Amino acid sequence: MLYRELLQEELKSQSDGFVNFAREQAADLRDYLEKLNELSHASHAELSDKLGRIENVGALPSEELDAASNFAFPFDESWANHEEARVWAFETLNKRTTFAADGSQLFIEREVSLPVAAVQIGWFENPHDDAQGYEKNAKFFVLSPEDLLKDQEEPVIPETRVGQRRFEAEVEKAEEFLQKKKGWQARGERMPLAFFDGTLLISFALPRTELQESFIRKMVGLVKVSRETRVPLVGYVDRSYARDLLGLLDAFHGTRNANKRTVDDASMLHASISESAPTLQNWGDRTVFCYSKRRGLKAFIDDDTGKSIVGFCYLQTTSDNPPARLDIPAWIYEENLLDEVTDTIRAECVVGLGYPYALETADQTAVINLRDREVFLQALQGFAKRNNLDFRFSRKGASKGRRR
Repeated sequence: MLYRELLQEELKSQSDGFVNFAREQAADLRDYLEKLNELSHASHAELSDKLGRIENVGALPSEELDAASNFAFPFDESWANHEEARVWAFETLNKRTTFAADGSQLFIEREVSLPVAAVQIGWFENPHDDAQGYEKNAKFFVLSPEDLLKDQEEPVIPETRVGQRRFEAEVEKAEEFLQKKKGWQARGERMPLAFFDGTLLISFALPRTELQESFIRKMVGLVKVSRETRVPLVGYVDRSYARDLLGLLDAFHGTRNANKRTVDDASMLHASISESAPTLQNWGDRTVFCYSKRRGLKAFIDDDTGKSIVGFCYLQTTSDNPPARLDIPAWIYEENLLDEVTDTIRAECVVGLGYPYALETADQTAVINLRDREVFLQALQGFAKRNNLDFRFSRKGASKGRRR
């Protein structure tokens, strides 16, 4: 249990650290907001000429920069109440298929003599059409000790293999949807949209392991499937701590690698310092689309154009929290589908009260809770006994399960 008096004493002893951090953060935000204001008055051509050949500048704004005000586009719709917002969302989503997949994992190591794991993938496909039912389903995988320990060419802990299997299953399910919806234009359907829970721009520090390379290859493959099928995909990051825009601002002002640790892109875009209004002032506002230009993402560079096949923008999906980051395949922007994609995301967030309803439902379908863990352990014990398997189960683990 948590002792309240000890918590209060510890917070009091740490108060100076919190105050100093807040003071430093305010100064850093003011500095970056001034830099963003200056950059917003530059042209796309000027930025491309100045930064286009530099590898690690975080991001490079698209041609949208020339039409934007303060690096952002306001959302034109306004409503008197949530009921009006839901009417708009219904019209936006009506007969439009949205999809999301999410995963949950369970790794049993301390309670059992050999490592055993489980992965559950949940998905939600909603055609938003009364004539067609939605699909909400899940798939469950058990990873045996052989699955977790075999063919280890490099030091890999079993739990990492669980995360790998979960990631692969999420990507495979998303690919399945993209292939299914291929040809939607020819069939006269409204543009579909697949949500991926998290960033599309996976990167690891060098040197990379083969396992890390496999994550990158899988994600690059998913983005390319979206491009080939012409079915939009978005990587949704509810609270991003990326600093790509800060890297852009530092490069533009000649202060490379000066990123302040107190600030990130989302907090800067949401900040209001002194008389400076936040870049994203109202619900639904979004930033300019930017091509990713961060070091470590070479696998995402198109050989023909030299540009990243993935870009991003930030979207204000709540009234009082920092914006969400949207990782978006570049072809969507280049084929003028970005506004329709962001409207679809806004509508999903109206239904989900600030978070895409499709992602929320997929998460609820996939989740494995503490009670499920106990059910899994009990089933594993019964399975081991029936098959005369030499699995030993920890008394401590069973005791903790009873007490919590």
